[in-house]
Amino acid sequence: MDGNGRWARRQGWNRIRGHREGIESVRSVVRAARNAGVRYLTLFAFSSENWRRPAREVRALMGLLRRFLRAEVPDLKRNGVRVRAIGDLERLPPDARESLAWAEEETRDCGRMDLILALSYGGRAEILHAVRSLLREGVPAHDLDEERFRRHLYAPDVPDPDLLIRTSGEMRISNFLLWQLAYTELYVTEVLWPEFREAEFQKALEDYARRERRFGLTSEQLAGEERG
Repeated sequence: MDGNGRWARRQGWNRIRGHREGIESVRSVVRAARNAGVRYLTLFAFSSENWRRPAREVRALMGLLRRFLRAEVPDLKRNGVRVRAIGDLERLPPDARESLAWAEEETRDCGRMDLILALSYGGRAEILHAVRSLLREGVPAHDLDEERFRRHLYAPDVPDPDLLIRTSGEMRISNFLLWQLAYTELYVTEVLWPEFREAEFQKALEDYARRERRFGLTSEQLAGEERG
């Protein structure tokens, strides 16, 4: 969800105002995803690198997270949306962790959609987390395969993403879900996140629907599988 700062500068406002406007896009996209039947929606809300931002901005982002959860959880719960979080959550301030724990508990029985917030998250850190967990278990090398490795990721029950949406025209993955994105379809839009609302989300879904997913296979191999 990129472009909050650039959007704010274009309006002559500070970056925090851009983050506030970005919350409205979160509301819109969550609603659109739910209505479209999306089962899992992961939002890259705060990266491990974001801790290097100015302290005032970090505090503002943590405050926005708390206010968003308190304001939105009742509606999310009514609509069957479960809130989850992935990342190095121990680095979050205690009040942010408390709000997250409350949101997760309030929505734990919801089964229509999982809203997964990537917070204090980095893809490389997640892979290291899995490796360290395997080492603590003493798993021998000959017993290690992709499925066993996967079980040590932050959310092992969540399937790999079908679609990654990147706003603001940035042509990079930015350390997001590095293991899980192996065969994910990418959609890049020039639209900045504060302007990315339901109509833009629908455009991404429509573009994805026109794709032929290959998972490393050629068109000829796929055709052969279909005939078989």
